[in-house]
Formats: sequence, C-alpha cells, structure tokens
Amino acid sequence: MTARKRFSGAALAEALRERTGHTFNDLERLERALTHSSARRRTGSDYERLEFLGDRVLGLVVADLLFHAFPGAPEGELALRLNALVSGDACAEVADEIGLADFIRAEAGLKSASGRKGRGTRADVMEALIAAIYLDGGLDAARLFILRYWEPRSRKAQSAARDAKTELQEWAHQAAGTTPTYRLEGREGPDHEPLFTVTVSVGDLAPARGSGRAKREAEQAAAAAMLMREGVWEKTEPAQ
Repeated sequence: MTARKRFSGAALAEALRERTGHTFNDLERLERALTHSSARRRTGSDYERLEFLGDRVLGLVVADLLFHAFPGAPEGELALRLNALVSGDACAEVADEIGLADFIRAEAGLKSASGRKGRGTRADVMEALIAAIYLDGGLDAARLFILRYWEPRSRKAQSAARDAKTELQEWAHQAAGTTPTYRLEGREGPDHEPLFTVTVSVGDLAPARGSGRAKREAEQAAAAAMLMREGVWEKTEPAQ
C-alpha cells in the first residue's frame, strides 16, 4: 500500500501536524511539497520550486540561530556550523526523525532507495516542507519548526563540522611539504539532485574519494576520508 492511499487531504495534514507542530491550511501545496518529479505525471506538480525556497528559509533561520547562540564565534566558525546544519545529510536526518519518507510521493524504486540517493530525496522534501510551512504560516511558523529540530543539533559539538580541506592542507604542508590536489571524477543525477564525486591527492599517497550534493561538499568528504585513513582524524570525526 502506498503512502498516498494511506494519507491524503485532512488525514495527511493531521499526520504531519503531529510531526511538525504546524496546522496546514493549504493542502494542495502540502501535497506538492511531498511530490517528487517522478510522480509529477500523476499529480501535475512537484516539490522543486518549494525546495528552492525552503533551502533559503532554513539557511536564514539557522544563520540567525548561530549568530545569537555563539556571540564570540568568528565568521569562519559560524560558516562551518551553518554548512553542517543545513547540509543534505542534516536535512535527511531530520526527515528520518519525523518519518517523512512515509509521506513522499515518488516512483517505487526511488521511494524505497537507500543510501545517498534516498537521503538526497528525503533532504529535498524536508526543504520543500519547510517552504510549505513558511508560505502557510509565515516566518514565525517556519522558525518554530526549524528550531524544534535544528536547535538541539546546533548545541552538539559535532555540529561544528571541522573544515577538512583546511586541516588537510595544513597536514599536507607539514607531512609532505605539498598542497592537496582535488579532481572532479564525476557528476551524476539530474540538475536538481546532483551527486559529485571528487578525489584528493597528496604527494605520493594514494588518492582518497568523497561524494556530495555540491562540489565543495564532495571535496570536504574526500579530505576527511584522507585525514581518517592517514590517522590524522579518528574514525568518529564528521566527514563534512
């Protein structure tokens, strides 16, 4: 049985009200926020425009949160914290926390996908849902939802993702007297949901590989992979 058969209209709005704390008035927009382009033929619309808006709303609210929560932090640290909290992985984690996958309208293969491909879809729908809340109830409503799930994450030490590229550069200069070299190995997926793969090389060391929804994210992942492989970082370090 699909999520669409189980949840629609008022039942859908009520189920998501319990998870988001927001009472949705525009049910058509809510359903659009949950619809992947693969299901556009059945619904006539998808979440892509809402995702664009939700990404900006999330960034604004989280930036404001960090600005006030860490008054002594320099711009560079705030940027690192922001990047970690609004990343695709962070959005997918919140989506999983509220069980958002149960409500996504998508073709069966994509809906059941695991790994990074599935996380990318859940992250996109999360951003679209934020936009739906914002358009439905204004910035205050969106802020209440975002703070509910992102504020606890902002207080965790791991939320301040270490800058792997900067640390790898410093280590490479000390250990090998050289500078890391990054190479884009591939780009997969549609324009709205790309997946970049990057390798990083340091001297004669074997290259390390990383992937991400943006080229910079992939470079950070590759740098973190090399730092962990070479024992500079522990395996528990965040690979951002």
